[in-house]
Amino acid sequence: MRNALERAAAVGLVTAMLTTTAAWAAPASPLLQLGKSELRDALTSRYDTAVKAVGDASVRAAQDSRWTYAVEAKNQCGIAIGFIKSGTKDADSINKCDDFVARLSAPPPPPVSAASAPPALDCTAPAVSIFFDWNMDTPLSEGASTISTLTQTAAQCGWKRFGVTGYTDTSGGTRYNDGLSLRRAQNVASLMSQGGIATDAMTVNGLGETQLKIETADGVREPMNRRVEITASAN
Repeated sequence: MRNALERAAAVGLVTAMLTTTAAWAAPASPLLQLGKSELRDALTSRYDTAVKAVGDASVRAAQDSRWTYAVEAKNQCGIAIGFIKSGTKDADSINKCDDFVARLSAPPPPPVSAASAPPALDCTAPAVSIFFDWNMDTPLSEGASTISTLTQTAAQCGWKRFGVTGYTDTSGGTRYNDGLSLRRAQNVASLMSQGGIATDAMTVNGLGETQLKIETADGVREPMNRRVEITASAN
């Protein structure tokens, strides 16, 4: 019973994180005051911390939000480092990198006791992004875990319809990117199907390098644009 309560609490927390990260603004980080060389070193250190946590089995298995913080820290620190390499300080990704690493490093909350009622499950229809390495059509390892959490929550929340839409960055030709984005969406849909989502409940599309998450010039390998976006609804 205790394990069931803990799992329910964790699923609710992770789902809430998935739905709000994109729109959430982190507090201003003191890292913004550093020179580019010092800043790159600080971001690299935080990125390494996040990567280590993502691969830590104890963090992955913990019934709290640390693994979610680790995934977000890895993504945001990687984005910030990419901007620094191009000579740009991106305040949003720097702030989020620093904030998520701080959250990851904080002591975990006490476990939910069997006598405590779990928090209400957040069944707000999500908008989840699954990211990919360059020119790859299979998601990063943390993406598979995100999909697993989503499919578990779908059953509890009664979500019936899903949109699965793939995108690419602007490197590569238009026709190639159209095909790559569709393969990404199809592979994510396959993982969702393995998690119990009916194939006919999903609308799968590939939109290539349209609707960029981060606007770039043509030919730019932008990690945030290499993604599949999943939406869900109750009808």
